[in-house]
Amino acid sequence: MLSLPVRPSPERDRLRDHPDFMRLWVGRVCSSLAFQMLGVAVGWLIYDLTGSAVALGMVGLCQFLPILGLSLLVGHVADNFDRRWIIVICLAIAAVTLGALAAGLATHWAGIAAIYGAVTVIGATRAFEHPTLAALLPGLVPAPLLPRALAVSSSAVQAATIIGPALGGFAYVFGPVAAIGGAAAVYGIATLALLGIRHRPPPAARTPLSVASLLMGLTFIRRHPVVLGSISLDLFAVLLGGVTALLPIFARDVLHVGAEGMGALRAAPAVGATLMSLVLARLPPSRAVGHVMFGAVVVFGLATVVFALSENFLLSLAALFVTGAADNVSVVIRSSLVQLSTPDEMRGRVSSVNSLFVGTSNQLGEFESGMTAALLGPVGAGLLGGFGTLFVALAWMRLFPELRRVDEMPRPATSRR
Repeated sequence: MLSLPVRPSPERDRLRDHPDFMRLWVGRVCSSLAFQMLGVAVGWLIYDLTGSAVALGMVGLCQFLPILGLSLLVGHVADNFDRRWIIVICLAIAAVTLGALAAGLATHWAGIAAIYGAVTVIGATRAFEHPTLAALLPGLVPAPLLPRALAVSSSAVQAATIIGPALGGFAYVFGPVAAIGGAAAVYGIATLALLGIRHRPPPAARTPLSVASLLMGLTFIRRHPVVLGSISLDLFAVLLGGVTALLPIFARDVLHVGAEGMGALRAAPAVGATLMSLVLARLPPSRAVGHVMFGAVVVFGLATVVFALSENFLLSLAALFVTGAADNVSVVIRSSLVQLSTPDEMRGRVSSVNSLFVGTSNQLGEFESGMTAALLGPVGAGLLGGFGTLFVALAWMRLFPELRRVDEMPRPATSRR
């Protein structure tokens, strides 16, 4: 049995007193920035070369397919090998891949196929990087600091979502080589940051690769209602409630604000999430966390309904700001419950399943929004998403009473090795 961490002493009750976490934070910020820069650069470049919306859609497909195909293998690898090195190798591959693509564009030998190939490689590295990061984080801070660490990490991702596209767009002024080469350099900085982590988990016996090992994460989730409820709530709430794919329609046809207004609408949820992350880093949820989480999902659904009905630009911005803030509360609590309820030797496999669910909900959510908007119009699609989220929250409160009744964050699950 592994000994349970004790509550940190006052002088260690600050995240900055844990240098390995700070290195992870820097690496995650840089990785997120690089990915956002790449998204802008590749989007503009593909559209410049093809003028095709279908070609743009293929970029998302190239990123998603590796996650779908590798998710079960990722979990096995993350639970049987040094997680720090897995992330370092992934970031290094991303940096080298984008560096090679930038060189190819500069010398005019890289075409559409090379761009799609590079995006697919980045998708594969992210398939390994994200679950492994999630599994590594709980070992870098004491358990009582985990909700705060998750909030600070979330704020880093949200800030990158705001800043990264602007950096990518600015770099693209100097051409695609500058933008993609800049993303490669930022991936390189992330690699160096992760190399500095000194955390070494206790050696554990490796599990042979088998079908049973690959499915172990799914089996664990199915047997633990709090984990299953947390992950599935994220899947269905995001699947139904997201309106990101509809923002161009709302900006042009409902609010009549043009491209500049569309950019503000896109940024509003990230701003809300970032500010809420800063609040949660100072005041992490400590009591009635199940009720707080479900309350946040309800607020998310109500704000989505307000956005769907709004014809006022400022009200729409405020509604999207609230969706980002409410979603961040839910994300921090769900992530903390999943990580603390999962033994360390299972965190990689559970995190990989969670990553698959989140990736699926985001991609299918955009598809669902587009299809319902085609049938019901953007307002009808937004209302369906908002009320659908409310229905999911109420249904999950009945289906997973253990999740609703969670009062405090659980103590860390112990190893069964």
